[in-house]
Amino acid sequence: MNELGFIPVTLIPVVWIVVAYLLGSIAFGIVVSKIFGLPDPRTVGSGNPGATNVLRSGKKLAAALTLLGDVVKGWLPVWLALQSDMLMWVVACVSLSVFIGHLYPIFYKFKGGKGVATALGVMLAISPLLGLAAMLTWIVVFAISRYSSLAAIIAAALAPIYAWILLSAYKDYVIAIIVMSLLLIWRHRTNIQKLLAGTEAGFGKK
Repeated sequence: MNELGFIPVTLIPVVWIVVAYLLGSIAFGIVVSKIFGLPDPRTVGSGNPGATNVLRSGKKLAAALTLLGDVVKGWLPVWLALQSDMLMWVVACVSLSVFIGHLYPIFYKFKGGKGVATALGVMLAISPLLGLAAMLTWIVVFAISRYSSLAAIIAAALAPIYAWILLSAYKDYVIAIIVMSLLLIWRHRTNIQKLLAGTEAGFGKK
C-alpha cells in the first residue's frame, strides 16, 4: 500500500494512465462550442472537434480556448507525472494515454480529433525545446502553404527527429513521440489524399 493506504503501489501507474486517458477524452472543441452556442464541430467543416474546425465558425475566441484546452490537457498529466517522480516508462505511457484519449475518447463513442494540439502539450511537458521546435515547424509550413493539415503532417514527421536529437538519453520518451507521430499522421490520412488530389481546403484558398 502507498502512504495514503488505499491504492496498492503496483496499481499507481495504472491509475496515472487511466486518469490521463479520461482527461484526454475531454473534447474541448465540443465543450467550448456548446458554451458559445456554436454548432457541434463534428457536424461542420472537416468534422474534426479541434481548434482549426472551430475557427471555421468565425469565433476566434472559441477556437483559441479550444486550442488552449487541448494543449493544456496534453501538458498537465505529463507534467504532473514528471513532478511526481514517476518512472520514465510511466511518464511515457501517460503521454501516450492522454493523446490516445483525444483520438479515441470514451465520452464521444471513441470518435475524437486528430491530436495536433494535445501532442504539442505532451511535447512541451516532456521537453519545452521539443515542443517549441515542433510548433515552429508547424508555423513555418502553415505560413508558406496555408494548409493546417500539411503543417501538422510535416511537424509530426519531424518530431521524432527532434526528439532523437534532444532526448537521445531518454529512449522511452523518444519511442512515445514516434508512436504519437505515426498516429497523428495516420489520423491525417484523408487530408493526405486530398492534398495529393489538390482538393484540400486551406485558409485563404479557394
